[in-house]
Amino acid sequence: MRSVIKMMIVAAAIAGTVTSCKKESTPSPEPPVTADTGVVYMEFFTSVGGSNLILNSQWYKNENGDSFKVSKFNYYISNVVLNGSDGTADYTEANSYHLIEHSATPSEMAFSMNDVPAGKYKSVTFMIGVDSLHNVSGAQDGALDPAKGNFWSWNTGYIMLKFEGNSPKAPTTDGMLMFHCGGFSGANNVLKTLTLALPNEVEVTKSITPHIHLQADVLSLFKSPNVIDFSTLTTIHMPGANAKKLSDNYANMFTIKYAGI
Repeated sequence: MRSVIKMMIVAAAIAGTVTSCKKESTPSPEPPVTADTGVVYMEFFTSVGGSNLILNSQWYKNENGDSFKVSKFNYYISNVVLNGSDGTADYTEANSYHLIEHSATPSEMAFSMNDVPAGKYKSVTFMIGVDSLHNVSGAQDGALDPAKGNFWSWNTGYIMLKFEGNSPKAPTTDGMLMFHCGGFSGANNVLKTLTLALPNEVEVTKSITPHIHLQADVLSLFKSPNVIDFSTLTTIHMPGANAKKLSDNYANMFTIKYAGI
């Protein structure tokens, strides 16, 4: 009997040892595989026809032949998407709202997009303005902070594009021009979504940061499809038919001048 009990104890010990060995030999789970990412730098430039925009001092002439100066020019860029080339997924920027203000400070006319998946990209899609949801989402911060001066009220929303200047043709005090375009719903919605092909596809990696240069031509505001006459239109300060007319023009305002490192 004692010999039987001793054999059972030995067998149990051996079984425990085998079990313990099996547990120790179980491999640890592999860490998740993460895709390489990089950065894309978007820079904005402003021209008036073939000349660089110079605020307050330089005279220009619109399609109607009206002379004018520019004192302020800014606009919202939002909902930016980089469209992948064959086999590359699109990249959609999170919290994609940028106020581009023409000034001597480059940081006010550029932004970087981080965590862009490594790959090749052929075009960029973006909205001129702020989408309808964020026009009715209450107090916001960052580029959408009402303190930035591009917001009317919770009823009329954001000023999508702001142009200010003067013209001797304008029948206003000091020939003032003030075009503040807004309106995010209905027949007079001024939001414009554009897709522009890059002049060449760009590659994003951890070590390659492409730059994309977009140029806005102020003359396009007054040219096509609606020629603007400063003797009859000098002020836009609320949503309506005139804001819609100007927005149809600024849908043609952008070109991509460069894409590369």
